[in-house]
Amino acid sequence: MKIGFFEITPGEDTFFKSALPEDELLFSPEPLTEDNIPNFTDLEVVTFRSGSKINSTVIDNLKNLKLISARITGFDNIDTKTAAGKNIPVCNVPAYGENTVAEFAFGLILSISRKIPFAINRVKQTKKFDTSNLAGFDLKGKTLGVLGTGKIGSHLIKMAKGFEMEVIAFDAFPNEKLAAELGYTYKPLEEVLSLSDVISIHVPYLPSTHHLLNSQNIMKIKKGAILVNTARGAVIETQALVNALEQGIISAAGLDVLEDEDALKQTDPAPADPTISLLNQKLISSPNVCITPHLAFNSKEALQRILQTTVENITSFKQGTPKNLVKPQV
Repeated sequence: MKIGFFEITPGEDTFFKSALPEDELLFSPEPLTEDNIPNFTDLEVVTFRSGSKINSTVIDNLKNLKLISARITGFDNIDTKTAAGKNIPVCNVPAYGENTVAEFAFGLILSISRKIPFAINRVKQTKKFDTSNLAGFDLKGKTLGVLGTGKIGSHLIKMAKGFEMEVIAFDAFPNEKLAAELGYTYKPLEEVLSLSDVISIHVPYLPSTHHLLNSQNIMKIKKGAILVNTARGAVIETQALVNALEQGIISAAGLDVLEDEDALKQTDPAPADPTISLLNQKLISSPNVCITPHLAFNSKEALQRILQTTVENITSFKQGTPKNLVKPQV
């Protein structure tokens, strides 16, 4: 099969060439979008990360397309409805980084609760030891609110229990068996927001989770709580987040994702929404916000699992038994 690998990084091509020796492989460091689709119209399989935009135009122009394989868990950058209408299966990598992302999220929690990055920056800038205004707070006995208790969220809960935190959670599909096993309680979203000292987001990005935190509910967050997001930027309404930070409702935030974050990428940035772009710059400049460039997934072990699962997805499709299929989003 003729397979196009997009957003490829050095060394990945060697792995795929070894794993798929019978196929014709094309490698590009660039994302696949409407802009470059004329160069790749004869591909039968496309595989990519979050920077590619597999919309109806891209799918329509790939006349020989037989499989769409995302090298990520999320698939909000794929028009799954158009793919389903053309009987093109879509698969993803559903379980490469449940512990990886959870560890990163907890790292952000610790960084903020103990003001670690602020302390590091002060020492580097002043070349002195000055602890003024660097008092953090213990996690023991505090309440963690987890939004989304899937594989990543459940790993985070286990970590929080090790720190002797109380845990409450919101999920559109509560898993009461898991809650009993791990010792946490499900509550309505607004109750989780109002009771939690720390809130961590682990929901997938779907139409139903777009701006899950918004101007209507974000002000109900317990005053002084910290907020961590390693899911998707658009799960939070950016204007509402900026307002909550400026008013002290949220005392600090750790963000690995931003709404409209593609506009911030160095390679082939997407056109920016001017309003969100300005708000993102406010967040980046804010002294009580820690922002990382969407790298919670980025560990050596997780990257290897992504590569291996991608090969398995392609191989199983060729054998007539496709795996890790995602349902079309309407």
